[in-house]
Amino acid sequence: MRASDADRDRVAAVLREHTAQGRITMDEFNERLEQLYKSKTYGELAKLTSDLPDVDLRHRQLAKAEQAPAKRAANHAGMKAAWGAWAMASGINWVIWLIVSVSSGELIYPWPMWVMGPWGVILLISTVFGNNQPKRQ
Repeated sequence: MRASDADRDRVAAVLREHTAQGRITMDEFNERLEQLYKSKTYGELAKLTSDLPDVDLRHRQLAKAEQAPAKRAANHAGMKAAWGAWAMASGINWVIWLIVSVSSGELIYPWPMWVMGPWGVILLISTVFGNNQPKRQ
């Protein structure tokens, strides 16, 4: 019987899992992947994994899904982006302050602290006391 694209995708996922577990090398993975996309029948697909143990991808996906909420809370992309923007703006302001101070020949008032201070305090409070989870609409 002829295999579908979905069948090939499932076999590719199995091959990725075996590569991640160290059963096959990256070179073997690439060779098998090349053969995978040339395969037309179920028999050809079965040959690609015949020397490998069965992998229950559904169980693995469930385990990943259970870990995802905790990981998402700790690594909320919006909070990382906010801290990144704060760091970038603060750095640029301090560079401008340094250039102006050096070019004027005297140390001028450190005004960048008024840019980074309140913004940083708000971010710190949000990070420590906030739930760090993206808003759902």
